[in-house]
Amino acid sequence: MRGLSRTSLAEVEERFNSVAGSADLGELADELFAVADLFDREHGLRRTLSDPSRPAPAKAGAIRALLDGKVSTAALEATVAVVESKWSSSGDLADAVERLGVIAAATEAESREQLDDVEDELFRFGRILAANPELRRVLADPAKPGKERLLAELLDGKVAPATLRLLTHLAVHPRGRSLESGLDEYGRLVALQRQRLVAVVSSAVPLSDQQKERLAAWLRATYGRDVHLNVEVDPKVLGGFSIKIGDEIIDTTIAGRIEEVRRRLAG
Repeated sequence: MRGLSRTSLAEVEERFNSVAGSADLGELADELFAVADLFDREHGLRRTLSDPSRPAPAKAGAIRALLDGKVSTAALEATVAVVESKWSSSGDLADAVERLGVIAAATEAESREQLDDVEDELFRFGRILAANPELRRVLADPAKPGKERLLAELLDGKVAPATLRLLTHLAVHPRGRSLESGLDEYGRLVALQRQRLVAVVSSAVPLSDQQKERLAAWLRATYGRDVHLNVEVDPKVLGGFSIKIGDEIIDTTIAGRIEEVRRRLAG
């Protein structure tokens, strides 16, 4: 999901959508995550399937021979779509397949009307990790066994199935990312399911539902797209609130205005 060709992604996702409609989306997500893990482990296979000099039908035939009967038809056809596309590096194969797995999980959540829950739960879990260094240490340790069981004990029945599926995959197969960066990456993909922006709002006090609605409406009018709010209470915020959308920060806090004055004076 890092540095992937937009053209190839668009083509792959279009083909994925055509085969995923009748699939068990939870099962499809798990199978695609397993294929991404296979590509990460098997360097020779990955290089062969990403070799631009090999014709697409030959690469498709190779992956069909390997996976036929081991995964569902939807997972197989989605993987074929990935290996037939052109990528800038061999690592893009696993990235693209993992991305499809996240999309499948998000689509499952949407079908259950749980997409908002998944977005909120991914965000809140990141805050839980920040407040619990020991839990973070255990989940971030690549050699630590039993992480899947631990997450099930902590979260099963308390979060949406798609949230547990995404968190488990990220903890067991971090793929070189920190937990925090993986959560951010998954959160962005889940938000894209409805073509929404994600705004992280920091406030000294909890916002009321009415305040959240007004803020969301203002951001929607400003950006021309729906905006999902992840609100965190930060006692260090002095008056007002700050909003982070991607790389952009809107700071209405007293602390922010003081810092702006300091910068101007220093300049």
